[in-house]
Amino acid sequence: MNLSSPPFSVRTTCPYCGVGCGVSATPLPDGAIQIAGDNNHPANFGKLCVKGSALGETVSLDGRLLYPQVRGPEGLQQVSWDTALDKVADGWSRTIAEHGPDAVALYVSGQLLTEDYYIANKLMKGYVGSANIDTNSRLCMSSAVAGHKRAFGEDLVPGCYEDLDQADMVVLVGSNTAWCHPILFQRMAKAKEARPDLKLVVIDPRRTATCELADLHLPVKPGTDVWLFNGLLCYLALHGVVDETFVAQHTNGLFDALTAARVDCADPAAVAKICRIDERDLLAFYRSFAATTKVVTAFSQGVNQSSAGTDKVNSIINCHLVCGRIGQPGMGPFSLTGQPNAMGGREVGGLANMLAAHMDLDNPAHRETVQTFWDSPNIASKPGLKAVDLFRAIEDGKVKAVWIIATNPMVSMPDASQVQRALQKCPLVVVSDISQSTDTNAFAHILLPALGWGEKDGTVTNSERRISRQRAFVPAPGQARADWKALCQVAQRMGYDGFDFDSPQQIFDEHARLSTYRNEGVAARFFTLTGLEGLNAQQYDQLDPVQWPLGQARLFEDGRFAHADGRARFIATVPRAPVNAVSEDYPLVLNTGRVRDQWHTMTRTGKSARLADHVPESFVDIHPQDALLYGVRAGDLARVATPWGAMVARVQHGGGIARGAIFVPIHWNGQTASDARVGPLVNPVVDPVSGEPEFKHTPARVEQFRVNWHGFALSRRELDLERVAHWTRIQGKDFARYELAGRNTIKDHTAWARRLLQVDDEQADWLEYEDSSAGLYRAVHLVDERIDQCIFLSLRPDLPSRAWLASLFALEALPPADRVGLLLGQPIEKGADTGPTVCSCFGVGRNTICETIRSQKLVSVAQVTACLKAGGNCGSCVPEIKKLLVETRAELLT
Repeated sequence: MNLSSPPFSVRTTCPYCGVGCGVSATPLPDGAIQIAGDNNHPANFGKLCVKGSALGETVSLDGRLLYPQVRGPEGLQQVSWDTALDKVADGWSRTIAEHGPDAVALYVSGQLLTEDYYIANKLMKGYVGSANIDTNSRLCMSSAVAGHKRAFGEDLVPGCYEDLDQADMVVLVGSNTAWCHPILFQRMAKAKEARPDLKLVVIDPRRTATCELADLHLPVKPGTDVWLFNGLLCYLALHGVVDETFVAQHTNGLFDALTAARVDCADPAAVAKICRIDERDLLAFYRSFAATTKVVTAFSQGVNQSSAGTDKVNSIINCHLVCGRIGQPGMGPFSLTGQPNAMGGREVGGLANMLAAHMDLDNPAHRETVQTFWDSPNIASKPGLKAVDLFRAIEDGKVKAVWIIATNPMVSMPDASQVQRALQKCPLVVVSDISQSTDTNAFAHILLPALGWGEKDGTVTNSERRISRQRAFVPAPGQARADWKALCQVAQRMGYDGFDFDSPQQIFDEHARLSTYRNEGVAARFFTLTGLEGLNAQQYDQLDPVQWPLGQARLFEDGRFAHADGRARFIATVPRAPVNAVSEDYPLVLNTGRVRDQWHTMTRTGKSARLADHVPESFVDIHPQDALLYGVRAGDLARVATPWGAMVARVQHGGGIARGAIFVPIHWNGQTASDARVGPLVNPVVDPVSGEPEFKHTPARVEQFRVNWHGFALSRRELDLERVAHWTRIQGKDFARYELAGRNTIKDHTAWARRLLQVDDEQADWLEYEDSSAGLYRAVHLVDERIDQCIFLSLRPDLPSRAWLASLFALEALPPADRVGLLLGQPIEKGADTGPTVCSCFGVGRNTICETIRSQKLVSVAQVTACLKAGGNCGSCVPEIKKLLVETRAELLT
């Protein structure tokens, strides 16, 4: 790149959630990347959440996998691409020759671009001849896929984001939208501000940040969604809220669905009791739904990640079909996709039970269509192994070679200890990734360096069926290559024709042409990229965001569905309790999910200091009465155990958890914490239709994790934590923060601290304070008057403010007052401690917000934003600011 040339901006797409926000990325002469929202992208109109805003902080090359590696007797060794690809191709060819095509598998990801996904599926299903390719989208959206196919005949999301603006009622089910899809949540907030009569109902066992905007929160008992929506279906039928013309002309199966629903759900009082909610609140929801024509029911992981996930999806769809509230502006069921390209993966057959272009593996005509188009030698004839079954088959020795691309199953899979056993036994594990060190990479025989966001080029499809371009704006680092290229080069080495692509544009063109191939007449598939075939390189490069089918914001507007008879299907959903109920040994229900500022296993977001500040450690959220019952206290460490595994996390009372339930976030891994992976704990039971695991309902218990001391260190150098019982690493700006706890007895604090911080020089500028009777120890290491490291230890977990100490690392020289403050354990100057971060976009802390509310007598979020900017960007901190306003104003009144 010519650093003397003026900065240029590239329009691309965010690589995080399924909202699919447009991003403007500008490489600067100093190597930094300036990030802004794309004002012209219809998904976000220039808005970005804090994760999107921080993308420029995540593209550094620290920790990157930059060249191919092969594991030998002395560990991983750098090799050429030719050597690595030869080994992959040879290993796969020998395995197929000796054990058949089902002995190899691909496990891929919603992080892949559509072009990568397409090649992976073409290789496995059309040339290897096995459908053993599954994706981590199985873990988040496969129940929605199965529900769509059962109801509509094809995996189709009927609506678009504009429906959220036009609805008179939005029902959010199993979705903490404020944290997980912030830009959509702000869209709803804006619509509600403009039209206060717009009703927002949140159905979620937890009181999350999303509930702060809600008119009604139904904290249902985990796993009771089908009872709730079957009850709604019965209520609508009983009160005559049925579009009889629509039902008669465009649907089948209402009688069977109502018969199944009436078994347990005809009486609202009985439904309220089963769901453990107030009957008056239940009836308020039912009445509002019945009285409101324009209703959008948006659902996400809380619905999908269940052993009854598909039935939950269909119970929601049934309620929209019976009213005819689908395919029109401001109404319909809406699946909020979890990953940036889960939808694109579905378009190319990314799941083990699908074919490309929304065709079905169990349909002989579809198989023949795809095979003819591909001119392939060996089309898969039966569904492959879904994710959980795939790793079981690896452990059983049935699958002997697996290629894992752009995902980290050692952290993200349920019963992740089983995944570890499988990878340890597998004769050939290939991993393509951008990170050198992940929990999964530790078991790889061959590591292939992939391109990351900002380096790769292709398309993604968001939750509203909108295709957007991801464009490269920095050169490929080291020897990293596109995933599609590595797959093509292995396919060619295995002797397969049909993989001589030179660019993602050529792959997209084939994908578009397949979508239109033999796709006409009464049996035409809804998925089609008609109008996008034949794009040349320039047209592809300049492609604006566009929904499929072209020119259609909504599907089913004419009442025609994708089943052969053109009718939608009501699905009889029989309520059933989650598999593996709580017991005397495991009396609590473990729920898992995301936090606001992190993404998946943090290999990207974990690099950003500002994203680390909001929730720095893994935690277990538990009701205060349950905490008292099980002998754990807020701020202490606790051990969370299930029949499948155990972990350690910090206890908190978030105020949103019901008795009998706990919540643990999914993000922490072996590189960021000593023992905070929640994957090994999760119930591996799956939905019988979709194969999606039960991430929201695992029997668990919580018990004390006794330690002798607590502490933390901030250091500009990496620390060796091998002898520390519990630790969490948090990325700071120009330093790392380590939360520490130990079960040992420290006899000589000075020697122990120097050894941990690797300070061998006796002449080093070393300040320390010790109170042996209180068990307090503080030490600071300065280099050239600048703070280099510090460590604080105590018998109790209540330690000095990390925010204040972090601010000292920005100083070129430590002032005398702060030297004193360090030894005292608190700042000398008032206001120096800003407190834990609330607004990550602008780095505004809790203490600053509360003090401003007090001093300025603020009463609204708008006033806080005017004073501090907090809440003025992505808005995902607005619910927290609202709580602080209430709490602080209450303090002033007492």
